[in-house]
Amino acid sequence: MVFEVLTIGRVSVDLYPQEIGRSLSEVNTFDKFLGGSPTNVAVAASRYGHHSAVITRVGDDGFGEYVRVALRRFGVDDKYVGTDPVLRTPLVFAEIHPPDHFPLLFYREPKAPDMNIAVEDLDLDAIRNADIFWTTGTGLSDEPSRSATMAALEERERKQHTIHDLDYRANFWSSPEDAGKYQRIALSLVSAAVGNQEECAVAVGPGTPEDQAARLLDLGLELAIVKMGPAGVLIAWSDGTERIGPLEIDVVNGLGAGDAFGGALCHGLRLGWDPVAILHFANAAGAYVAARLACADAMPTERQVRELINDVA
Repeated sequence: MVFEVLTIGRVSVDLYPQEIGRSLSEVNTFDKFLGGSPTNVAVAASRYGHHSAVITRVGDDGFGEYVRVALRRFGVDDKYVGTDPVLRTPLVFAEIHPPDHFPLLFYREPKAPDMNIAVEDLDLDAIRNADIFWTTGTGLSDEPSRSATMAALEERERKQHTIHDLDYRANFWSSPEDAGKYQRIALSLVSAAVGNQEECAVAVGPGTPEDQAARLLDLGLELAIVKMGPAGVLIAWSDGTERIGPLEIDVVNGLGAGDAFGGALCHGLRLGWDPVAILHFANAAGAYVAARLACADAMPTERQVRELINDVA
């Protein structure tokens, strides 16, 4: 079986407050959603009609079963979702303070099951043959997930399109230096990279978005994307760069925008769009999700993204 989009790494059950603008100490009710960056990317790709799957692990508990049911509901193959007999499915609580403050509280202790993905869990044929393979920096932050992620990337042999989302979360790492070391190893094995300016600074050093994108390309990448938050996003490739600003929307929850961008990036690459077309479409997909509370549940179809682009034009 050949997947159009295959991702590996983090999964969670996200609990978002119904009371917008209040602290966790004040919130009484939460909505439950599927979460975890590579999981959300697989869902987003599926919404565009691509045959998608995620390699991850959950606990032997009700939340783990919820993850499997939710993936199937979104059309994502759950055949590579393993079950850890001891560790619990991670939970993530969020506070929602639009337009730009969304603190997260991770329940991934003593260890998240997805950090126990091991080399022997991998279907290397599926990884090698996938049209798009997506990894994350979080997957490099602990063993055996780190070795499994690296083994998967080595199996790909830098095949187009092998994408690494820098996905740097400081609380998952012992130090930025440690993170940077492993991020650069992963970057030497992929064809494209995505990250915000802080994440790029950890991997290739601080500087302007153009500087950081150039350093990423110097590592042998074909495509580099640097997100600039309220300033927009930049894409760079061998023939040039393009920078665009954000769409004017009323932000509800910015937490899923990056994953929506990632799924749209996969869609554009899969269909062979040029980098500028991909950038505009992915930027709009991120804006679509940022205007809604949920992440996975809010991932748009191509028609919905196109309608948003037309509405704000």
